[in-house]
Amino acid sequence: MNVLINIIVAIIGMAIGFLFFYFYKNRLLANEYEKINFLKKELAEESRNDLEAKKKKVTNELKEEFLNWKNDYNRKQNAKSNRLNEMERRLLQKEENLDKRYINLDNKEKELKRKEKDLQYQEEELNALKAKLTAMHEEQKVALERVAGMTAQEAKEIIIKQYESDARMESAHKLKAIEEELKEKSSVMAKEVISTAVQRIASEHTISSSVTVIDLPSDEMKGRIIGREGRNIRALETATEVDFIVDDTPEAIIVSSFDPIRREIAKRALETLITDGRIHPARIEEVVEKIKVDFDNHLREVGENTILELGIRDIDPALYYYIGKLKYRTSYGQNVLEHSKEVAMIAGLMAREIGVNVAIAKRAGLLHDIGKSIDRETEGTHTELSVELARKHKESQKVQEAIASHHMDVEFTSIEGVLIQAADSMSAARPGSRREIFETYIKRLDKLEDISKSFDGVKKAYALRAGREVRVIVNSNETDDTKTFLMSKDLAKKIQEEMEYPGQIKVTVIREVRATEYAK
Repeated sequence: MNVLINIIVAIIGMAIGFLFFYFYKNRLLANEYEKINFLKKELAEESRNDLEAKKKKVTNELKEEFLNWKNDYNRKQNAKSNRLNEMERRLLQKEENLDKRYINLDNKEKELKRKEKDLQYQEEELNALKAKLTAMHEEQKVALERVAGMTAQEAKEIIIKQYESDARMESAHKLKAIEEELKEKSSVMAKEVISTAVQRIASEHTISSSVTVIDLPSDEMKGRIIGREGRNIRALETATEVDFIVDDTPEAIIVSSFDPIRREIAKRALETLITDGRIHPARIEEVVEKIKVDFDNHLREVGENTILELGIRDIDPALYYYIGKLKYRTSYGQNVLEHSKEVAMIAGLMAREIGVNVAIAKRAGLLHDIGKSIDRETEGTHTELSVELARKHKESQKVQEAIASHHMDVEFTSIEGVLIQAADSMSAARPGSRREIFETYIKRLDKLEDISKSFDGVKKAYALRAGREVRVIVNSNETDDTKTFLMSKDLAKKIQEEMEYPGQIKVTVIREVRATEYAK
């Protein structure tokens, strides 16, 4: 019973405690809720104040931006309006100018019409006067013919015949006197011209065509070549029949002789001795003798190769030696073998084109200067010697005749002869075929350009085609067409007076006028 009471009392106590805790908790929650409501009110008040402030700030910024934009817009509108006013003013000015021009054009048109009428009236008066003068001239002509007893045409023919006869008679007398005077002076003048030319160019030609330079490995080799008391170099000169010049030129010896074959033999012998290293008189004689024998075989081999290169058949092998000698023969600085090969090829090509005998043209072209291989050993011109060699070695009559006429010493007897003469001229006239000393060549080109530039109004001058032509460009503002024509003649005359040159020099003076404009 007591336990039950205790349990009931405990339950009642727990219920009271629970109720007390519930009311206390609700009270606390009510207080917290009041605090939260108070805070909400404060926050709402603060947010409202901030929004009002931000709203005022944004409103002020927008108003300020609008005012700036409005001012800028007004300024642009004012500028645009000013430009439009300026353009309108200019258009009005142009319109006034156009009106003035139209008025002037109308006035000029009226003036031109008036002048045209005056000219027409004057032309009518001139035509009337011309008709009157023509009638008077006819009347006088008829009266003169009646008095003279002949027509005007007949009188004119008589006068012309009389003057023509007198002029012919007088010119014939003068021509005869000039011919007699020229015959008396031509021989003396020709000799003077030839002697002067030889005097001017002989030294340069001799230097360029009579020496060969041999390079040495060192200057010490010069002493070995000279030998003790000069016995080695004397033995060399005796064996080779050439002159050896030992001067201050570093690492070089000059071989001097008018005979190119001797120079070549001496050059080969000295190079062999330098390579061998044994240089003494006995060895020198042995080497030179061996080089001479080998050189004859070399000449025959060169001739045979030339025949094979040109495709010529059935030629006497004895001619190989003479053809090979042409390799070491020059004429006006041009290698004779190369020249002969060129003539043979050019003549063969022309013969094939026109349908004549190609074989005869090639043979005659190759052999037309064969006499130059022996012209220093035998009397006679190279043409005569060439014909004699061709006859001796059983060449045909046509080949001999073509060779004989290649310098037009005799009349042409065949078309092949004409082709040989033409091919010979072409090979010799080719620019650069005939060699000059390089320094002399450069000086001649420079002098040609300097003479051209010495004239007033010349802008530029160019020497072309190895000095065979000069082109001069003049300033079109300083010279006219007449001055350009006279300058070409004066320049040609000055070149003739101040320069020496082979052949002729073509002078071309160019005056160019350019006008440039742009279409807008």
